[in-house]
Amino acid sequence: MKKAAAKKPAAKAAAKKPAVKKAAAKKPAAKKARKPNAAFMKALTPSAALASIVGDKPLPRTEVVKRLWDYIKKGKLQDAANKRLINADEKLRQVFGKAQANMFEMTGLVGKHLK
Repeated sequence: MKKAAAKKPAAKAAAKKPAVKKAAAKKPAAKKARKPNAAFMKALTPSAALASIVGDKPLPRTEVVKRLWDYIKKGKLQDAANKRLINADEKLRQVFGKAQANMFEMTGLVGKHLK
């Protein structure tokens, strides 16, 4: 019985100790500035059909897409019911090759007109 009595105080003492958690001393990770991909920043020459919309000077892909969206919004060429569709006017029809294009396929269609 002595052994059992000796174990109880030790068990109680362990139970009474507050659990001490070690706080992980992690420093917040500094956000790295995202480096643009060199392929997107390379200046490319637009074809004659695309140059009528974005200009004839060599531009990076990102700027070409930006200028296309400016042209689309200025001309109100987005479909009223589904904003993802772009209704091509005469200039855009030469670039897209069809009367209406999805905004996700637009960059692929425009890529064919860049060298």
